[in-house]
This record gives sequence, C-alpha cells and structure tokens, in this order.
Amino acid sequence: MTVIRSALFVLWMYGLIVVLGTLGLWLLLCPRTWVRAYYRFWLALVFGGLRVICGLRYVVEGTENLPEGGALIASKHQSMMETQAFWQILPDPAIILKKELTYLPFFGWFAVKLGNIVVDRGAAAKALRKMLGDARRWAADGRQILIFPEGTRMAPGETTEFKPGVAGLYSVMKVPCVPVALNTGHFWRAHGILRKPGAMGSRKRIVATPGLPRDEFMTLLKQRIDTATAELDAAAEAQS
Repeated sequence: MTVIRSALFVLWMYGLIVVLGTLGLWLLLCPRTWVRAYYRFWLALVFGGLRVICGLRYVVEGTENLPEGGALIASKHQSMMETQAFWQILPDPAIILKKELTYLPFFGWFAVKLGNIVVDRGAAAKALRKMLGDARRWAADGRQILIFPEGTRMAPGETTEFKPGVAGLYSVMKVPCVPVALNTGHFWRAHGILRKPGAMGSRKRIVATPGLPRDEFMTLLKQRIDTATAELDAAAEAQS
C-alpha cells in the first residue's frame, strides 16, 4: 500500500509541476514577489497531497531561533523535500543551487526567477566569488541564504566534512547563522519514489552570532547539526 500511495503522490507532484508550470509561464515576466506567491501556492498543494495521499507531514521546531532579516541558514540535506519546505518555513529564502538544476523544465526556470543563488561547480574560484557576492547582496535585502554545508544529500546516519563555502559565507555576510538538523531521509528517500507515513522533523538550533574565528565556527556548526540530526534520526526510527 505504501508503494501505491507513493506512486500516486509522485504523479500528483509532477502533474502539478506540468500544469501549474505551464499556466504560470507568464509570471516569469512579472516581479519576483508574484512568482514567490505562486510557488508557495504550488507547495501548499504538494504538501497537502503528501499529507492526504501518503500520511506524511513535517514538523518544525525552533522557529524562535530564526532572526529577523538577513541570515545564513546552514542545513543538513537528506532529500529533495527540504529544498521545497524551506520556502514555506522561511520568509524569503535564497537557496544555493548547482547550475545543472536550472536546466530542468519549469523548476529550473522558476528557481532562477525566485532569486536563488546559482553555482557553477566547474568554475571553482570564480563561482565562489559570485556566490559570496550574490549572498551578501541578498542578505542585505533581508533574505535568508540557505546552504547545505555537506554539499550533497546524505543518507540518514551518514555525515561528511563541511565544504569551505559555508565558512566563506559566514565571514563575508556578517549575519547570524542558524544550524538546521532534519530527518527527512527516513521518510522521503533521496532516490526512488517511496514516501513513508509519519512525521518528518526539522530543528533549528541556537544562532551562531557573527565574528567567530573560522575553525571555531566550523566546529560549532558541525557539532550542533550532527547532534540534533542524531536526535531526530532516533525519533524517526522510533516511528518505524
């Protein structure tokens, strides 16, 4: 039954992309705020379908740790789910995306219009400079810059060293950094269609204020994300 419900949800989600993406193409000529509102409408339908079809919902803890205005959000990454959910959780995120994602029909076009930060991994130093400049500009406008410090999706229980980009952002942006842990990979697999019923969780930890030395910041960030992720992983395993 879980496989059937998961397949129905995938049809629902991608059907919405095609239908609403086609109907909303004209919005690509409109202000970014219009596209943001339309995108959130699409997400409401997606997550509504996830809840009704798959019996899966997400629970957010620690929203009191989100500062007002510009901020750096450093999050664990386990599935595609969180890249969508942050548009409902944060006021106005700018997500750091690899360039290849912008080539996807509909999703890529709207991702660019939403003002996400596109990174060309093949450009190395040039890409890093552009990322830092775009992040500083958007943060000055009061947006939340979202980065996945591990650089890729990790299976539940796995971790790796953080990429240097998050330290660079923290240094140049001079805004608070909020570590985010989650356990989405237990319910929404990184690969395949399976969506398990339950309550996914994300947890925002205490803010790291600007000005910490690089090594201290990186150690603190990893410790807070890994510790909270382990707690959420245990909670997810208790549901299975």
